[in-house]
Amino acid sequence: MEYFTLFMSAVIVNNFVLTRFLGLCIFFGVSKNLNASVGMGMAVTSVMTLSSLLAWVVYTYVLAPLGLTFLTTVVFVILIASFVQLLETIIKKQAPALYNMWGIYLLLIATNCIVLSVPLLNVESSFGFMKSLVFAVGSGAGFALAIVLMASLREKLRLADVPKPLEGLGIAFILAGMLALSFLGFSGMIAL
Repeated sequence: MEYFTLFMSAVIVNNFVLTRFLGLCIFFGVSKNLNASVGMGMAVTSVMTLSSLLAWVVYTYVLAPLGLTFLTTVVFVILIASFVQLLETIIKKQAPALYNMWGIYLLLIATNCIVLSVPLLNVESSFGFMKSLVFAVGSGAGFALAIVLMASLREKLRLADVPKPLEGLGIAFILAGMLALSFLGFSGMIAL
C-alpha cells in the first residue's frame, strides 16, 4: 500500500508538470502532436527511471561512503546526459520519423528539470531502491499523463474557433492552467 500511495502521489497529487510546474519547455513544445507526446512521455519515463536507479546506486555506494555528496548534482547531470545520448542514438537509428518529430526536444530531456529533480528528491527523501524505482516510474507516468492530456486538448482545439489573439501558445497556457486547477483538486488526498 505504501508503494501504491507513493506512485499515485507522484502521478496525480504531486504531478511535476501540473502542480510543481517543472518541465514546461518540453510540455508546451511537444504537446502539439498526440503521437509525439506519447513517445516523449515514454522516453522521459524511461530516462527518468533508469537514471534515477543508477543515480541511487552511485549515490548509495560511491558518493555517500566516500563523503563526496557535494558532487551529487554534477554526477546526476552526467548520468542523465549519458542516458539521453544513448536514447538519441537508438531512436535515430531505429525510428527516424520519431527522431525528426521530436527534434530539439529530445536533447532537452538531458536538461529537463524533472529528470534531474527525481533523483535529487530520492536522495533528499532517503528513499531505498524500491521507493526510488516507484517514485521515478510514477513521476514519469505523471509527466506522460500531463503531456498526453495536453496534446489531446490541443488537437481538439484545432477544430475549435479560437479567437485570433489566443491562437498558439496563448490558448495552450490557458489549457495548462485549467489542467493545473483540475489536478489541484487532488491535493491533500495522498500525503507524500
